[in-house]
Amino acid sequence: MRPTTRAWLHPAQWGAFGLLFLLGFLGPGAAQAADSGWNAPTGVPVSEIPRYQGHMFPPWTHGLNNPAVERGLAFTVPQVDDLADFHGSIDDPALVIFVGGNYYFAMGPLVLAFEHDYPQLTGRIYYETLPPGILIEQMEHGGTISVGNMTWTVKPDVYAAGLKKVDYYIAHRMLRGPAVPYVTNDLTIMVPKGNPAHITGLKDLGEPGVRLSMPNPAWEGVARQIKLALAKAGGETLEHTVYVSKVADGQTLLTHIHHRQTPLFLMEGLADAGVTWKSEAIFQEQIGHPISHVDIPRADNVTAVYAAAVVRGAAHPKAARAWIRFLRSPAALRIFERYGFKPAASRHEAHRPTP
Repeated sequence: MRPTTRAWLHPAQWGAFGLLFLLGFLGPGAAQAADSGWNAPTGVPVSEIPRYQGHMFPPWTHGLNNPAVERGLAFTVPQVDDLADFHGSIDDPALVIFVGGNYYFAMGPLVLAFEHDYPQLTGRIYYETLPPGILIEQMEHGGTISVGNMTWTVKPDVYAAGLKKVDYYIAHRMLRGPAVPYVTNDLTIMVPKGNPAHITGLKDLGEPGVRLSMPNPAWEGVARQIKLALAKAGGETLEHTVYVSKVADGQTLLTHIHHRQTPLFLMEGLADAGVTWKSEAIFQEQIGHPISHVDIPRADNVTAVYAAAVVRGAAHPKAARAWIRFLRSPAALRIFERYGFKPAASRHEAHRPTP
């Protein structure tokens, strides 16, 4: 079993570092506001004063999604030093996977099951779970990426995203066909537990005063599906309200990485709702975060088909093909089903004549 050690600093252990961090977290007025409890009005009970809650911040898998065997010093400070969407070691990987972040939470158990079948790859799988468009930009930069003050280069063997996007990059010769579909996913409305804004459907997202966290169309492909769903539910008016009017007046926050930012914004009280993939809401509920979701009726919903393909010039094409075959295996599909995914028809099945 892999070690699951983590080095999150408990507030009681922070000392001077903790004081400086909290002052930075609260803003320049924090020291002067100490007597009133972090800017809380006089007379507010101590139990209601806002407090730092490290468990809310990514990564949420506590090391379980790190495929590396030799991990050295474990040092993770939520909200400060975490690199939540980068997994494993870049030292001599034998398989590199770039996968859209819609199922980052499933990748840990998927990799473990795959390593069971291919033990020679144990500890030598590296993967990233950024939005598909950002992964493509990284590939266009030769696999080099900079996060904070760190820059590194890693070139993928497998690219996984929506089927249409994978087909597009096969046609543009970044990937090698065929595109292999494996699971599907539906949209949902993610809300704080208890649904305090009383969201009942997509039309409610256009109501004045309902604050939203929505994927940025410039970065995240899911925004296209969300716009289609909004148009189904409320026409172009609803789509324009959510993605233009509310962006302009600050009622819609646009994310770079919705699978991390939307649940975080909801837990921080910065938003009342956000449209995500259903699997993402299910995961948040499973790990005990104060998150819930509102189902979107089939008539208004949009279903995504996820697919994968081998990257042209991949350094490890054999391992890449093995991973893609594995994604359609019974073992992999059982893992996906834990989070609400459904098996996708193969290309052969999808084109089979109806008897």
